[in-house]
This record gives sequence, C-alpha cells and structure tokens, in this order.
Amino acid sequence: MTKITPKLTVDAAIILNGKIVLIKRKNQPYQGKFALPGGFVEIGETTKEATVREAYEETGLSIEIIKLLGVYSNPLRDPRGHVVSVCYLASGEGNPEVGSDAEAIGLFDITDLPQMAFDHNIILDNARDDIYAILSKM
Repeated sequence: MTKITPKLTVDAAIILNGKIVLIKRKNQPYQGKFALPGGFVEIGETTKEATVREAYEETGLSIEIIKLLGVYSNPLRDPRGHVVSVCYLASGEGNPEVGSDAEAIGLFDITDLPQMAFDHNIILDNARDDIYAILSKM
C-alpha cells in the first residue's frame, strides 16, 4: 500500500516599490483571482530555491528572501487536495513582467488588498507587522 502525503508548495509575499506583488491566476483553481506568486516545489529543490524560481517565472522579478512567514497546512486550503505551503517574505528587484501561470501582475498597498485565492489573505494578514516594519525603513 502506497502512503499518500500532502503536496508541497511555496508562496512569496514580495515587496516591490513599497507595494505587495500579486499575480492574477491564469489557470484553475481560482482562475482570474489574485494570488501570491508561488507554486510546487520540484524534486531536488529547497523551498527557498523554489520560491526564487517561482517568483521569477511568474513575475520576472529577482527576489531576496527576508524571512520565513510560516507554514500553512490546512487540508482544505487548496481545492486540488491537501497542499502545504511554505511562505516567505521577500524584497523584489526589477520590472514586473507577466510569466507562467499569470494572466496579469498587480502592485497593491498592504491596506488595500483584493480578495485572493487560497488562504493568501490570511497569509498577508499574519505578515502585516513584518511588512509594515520593512515599509517603515523604505
């Protein structure tokens, strides 16, 4: 009998020019909704490497990871099944460009975020103090 385990993803709360970078999802689930850039960790990758790769693939931005925000493991957070996400706070560099899995990119003020896919509003709510601390130094 094969043991089934959760899938592993990463998400990045990227600060660029004092704003939060969000992508509009091109694919299901949550097609057309804004989300944090992120995706599945590939075999042989660390979660940090996956975060840097996914951020670049989806936004064209180079990122520097600042800190781990948390691990989100609610079995109901993703309609595709039990998916665990390791979430990082990062600073972005470059000009945002739409990439894989993204229909559009938006830069949002932390006080004016749209309703997002998955549990991404919860992730950013939990990260507010860290985000405000970084923004106060800009």
